[in-house]
Amino acid sequence: MGRTRTRTAAGIVLDAGALIALDRGDKRMIALLHRALAQSRAFRVPAGVVGQAWRDGRVQVTLARFLRSQEVEIVPLDAHLARSCGELCGAVNSADVIDASVVILARERQDPIVTSDPNDLQRLDPKARIIPV
Repeated sequence: MGRTRTRTAAGIVLDAGALIALDRGDKRMIALLHRALAQSRAFRVPAGVVGQAWRDGRVQVTLARFLRSQEVEIVPLDAHLARSCGELCGAVNSADVIDASVVILARERQDPIVTSDPNDLQRLDPKARIIPV
């Protein structure tokens, strides 16, 4: 399931809300993905986000197929990212390491974030480029 390679192409970071919207067949989310593919963008998903959205691969066929695609990079929570997330959480008094991983990854790669919860992510980084879904 998914790739864990490093990509340098312009990308989009997806949070759990974006994956859930895709899994539910949300037309706006599907259109956004098609536009991003037309622009040759990569999709980046922190591994913890996959854990938040994944429930049963036997019924989450669309999500499973998306996560296996060449355009998706699943980014592991390694020691460097974990420390960065902890520091961000400490700085803004948050305990949500997964949301922090979304923000840190987007910051490092200079990518926008697709999310269903823009307020929480902007609380972590008011300068984050947010695409609500």
